[in-house]
Amino acid sequence: MFGSQQAVKKPALQATNLKHSREKKFLSIKLSFTMKTIIKKYFSWVMLVACFAACKKHNNPSSSPYFDQADQVGRPAINTVFIGAADKDKFNGTTPTLMPAAFAAEMKGSLLALNPGYTTNLLGLSADQFIGVLSTDVLNVSTTAKATFYDGTNVLTGRTLSDDVIDVELTLLFGGPDGSANPGLTSDHVNGNDVPFLTDFPYMASPH
Repeated sequence: MFGSQQAVKKPALQATNLKHSREKKFLSIKLSFTMKTIIKKYFSWVMLVACFAACKKHNNPSSSPYFDQADQVGRPAINTVFIGAADKDKFNGTTPTLMPAAFAAEMKGSLLALNPGYTTNLLGLSADQFIGVLSTDVLNVSTTAKATFYDGTNVLTGRTLSDDVIDVELTLLFGGPDGSANPGLTSDHVNGNDVPFLTDFPYMASPH
């Protein structure tokens, strides 16, 4: 009888041990899973903070270069011809009303260096008068006269696409009182656009 009771109790003890082993394994797996979740969340927060810090660092406007481009071409070639390389950017960034005081002397020096024999031009302007007109680099537009850079009668009343501006400027610079002096220097020999302008907006010829 005693032996029979021992035989019954042994399997029960084994079942209890097995149950404890499974519970222990389950707790171990659960703990491992919980730690992994915590580590994963912690790592995600660390990465998020790092990314935010990096973005904040690289998007700081004070650490980025800032470029400002200015180019005044009220009248073509004025800066190119009359202003020295060291002052070209300064000229481009100067308010037109302040240009005569800042650049008239330099521009007159350039005029007389290019044409030492300059007296007056086709408009009857002396060197000082001519530079007085050129040194304010703006495009004048008349509301009453024909719009043209120069047509023999109207002067600087505007500008059309077909105006041969460079030839006009070269003639005023080198042509003397009647425009006939230095004939080899009074034209760039480009007498029109290579293709016709449009008759409607935007008027410029199609690119090709």
